[in-house]
Amino acid sequence: MKQIHTVPEGVRRLRADKALALAFREHSRTALQRAFDAGLVLMHGQPIDRSHDVAGGDVIEFSLPDVVPAELRAVDIPLDVLFEDKHMLAVNKAAGMIVHPGAATGEDTLVHALLSHCADSLSGIGGVERPGIVHRLDKETTGVIVVAKSDKAHRALADQFATRSLKKEYIALVAGVPQLLSGTIDRAISRHPTHRHRMTIGEGGKTAKTTWERGEVFGDIAAVMRCQIFTGRTHQIRVHLKSLGHPILGDALYGWKPDPRLAQQPERVMLHAEHLVLTHPISGKELDLRAPLPKDFQTMMKVLRKAAKAPAA
Repeated sequence: MKQIHTVPEGVRRLRADKALALAFREHSRTALQRAFDAGLVLMHGQPIDRSHDVAGGDVIEFSLPDVVPAELRAVDIPLDVLFEDKHMLAVNKAAGMIVHPGAATGEDTLVHALLSHCADSLSGIGGVERPGIVHRLDKETTGVIVVAKSDKAHRALADQFATRSLKKEYIALVAGVPQLLSGTIDRAISRHPTHRHRMTIGEGGKTAKTTWERGEVFGDIAAVMRCQIFTGRTHQIRVHLKSLGHPILGDALYGWKPDPRLAQQPERVMLHAEHLVLTHPISGKELDLRAPLPKDFQTMMKVLRKAAKAPAA
């Protein structure tokens, strides 16, 4: 269906994609970008690209391309749903589950499970490669992840992550015990210059801020750390805690090594996205989402308590 937008008087210069994004908040940026890419955004009968400058009085005609169903197959994989309505859902992601498909993944990703759970209604929302996905968690990280069911919800949720207007809290089990009870890490993160699958702290990186509090202590072996992140950089908590000298248990990529004092070594990175507070994308009400600690996390804490009580060799 063709839609027409007249740029408000007083606008001197504005990119066409921003003009439409401001005027049609019910459409996601991804949907509007598809319209530009398909040549469906016109001025004076001619297609324009997203960077075309417009001004007050200009008339833009556009229509959204038909959504092409994702080629991904819906797979019936059980999900631990924390919240769901017709606009969005929140899932407690299991350890080992990759969020969205890639070249080396199988049909066991969160996206495959969501396509089944939502009966394919997610196709095209946020793009066919990542339908409904607003943010991500690493493969081994467990906890809260939210998914949009409509373009409007996707845009509103994505805006909250982009503007950092929500609250994200994680729990980590770390090697050693921090001397302080709390602190702030405000250090930029960038891609490692030689190991491209790793991130590192260094000049020229993107700003990253993490606050932390020390929780339960297991002798001098390990400790619980509760972290709140104010940015969403790749591997942010893992890199920041390593910089303190306290890598996360199980995180060999960032310096953890097996501890002979433990009867059982962690089988994954011991990081859990426990708490997410955000605004519902449609109702505007606050959503306070919590994911209980997974069994392997609780088991590891029992192992640590037992090791801390054991007499020194």
